[in-house]
Amino acid sequence: MPRKKLRHAFFERPAIDLARDLLGTILVRRVRGKEYRARIVETEAYVGAHDLACHASKGRTARTEVMFGPAGRAYVYLIYGMYDMLNIVASHREDPQAVLIRGAEPLDRWQADLTGPGKLTRALRITRAQNGLDLTGDRLFLLADSAYRPQLVETRRIGIDYAKEWKDALLRFVDANSGLFPQPRGVKTHPSRNAL
Repeated sequence: MPRKKLRHAFFERPAIDLARDLLGTILVRRVRGKEYRARIVETEAYVGAHDLACHASKGRTARTEVMFGPAGRAYVYLIYGMYDMLNIVASHREDPQAVLIRGAEPLDRWQADLTGPGKLTRALRITRAQNGLDLTGDRLFLLADSAYRPQLVETRRIGIDYAKEWKDALLRFVDANSGLFPQPRGVKTHPSRNAL
C-alpha cells in the first residue's frame, strides 16, 4: 500500500493524541538533491500554556509565536546554545500545543544516529531556518505507514524537573518495537491507536 503524505487535518488535534499517533510515521527531509527518511519512534507532548514544561507557559513571545499559529508547522528552537529541536505544532490557532520529535530510526540503508532530538536534527539538517515551515510541503514532511504498527509505551518526559507537578505527567511516548529502548518499568504499554 502506498504511503500517504500527512495533511493539515492530521495535526489539528491535541498534542497528546498527535504525539501517540506520530509513532511509526515516516519523517522525510529533502535537502541539496537528497532525500532522507526516518521512522519516528520517540515523541513528547507539550499540551498548552497550563503545562509548565511547555514554552507557551511563559507567555506569547517571538520565539513561541509559531505555536500559536496553525497546526502542522515546524517549531524549531535552540537549546544549550548548540542543539536545534524539532517540534510539530498541534491543535489549532491560539492554542499553543506542540510535539517534540525525540528519536527516529533511519530508513533506506541510511546510516545515522537519530537517538536524541539534537542528533536527529543535525543528521536531517534541520535548523532554525525551518522554524514555521509548513510540514505538508516538499522539503520536510511526514508519511503515514499503514503497514506498520508501533507498540506504544507512555512514560515521563525528559529534562523537565523544573515543571513542578508536570514533570511526572506521562507525556513521553516510545515505540517498544523499535529496539532502541529498554522496556521501562512501571509505565503503561499498549498497541498504538495510530489511526492514519
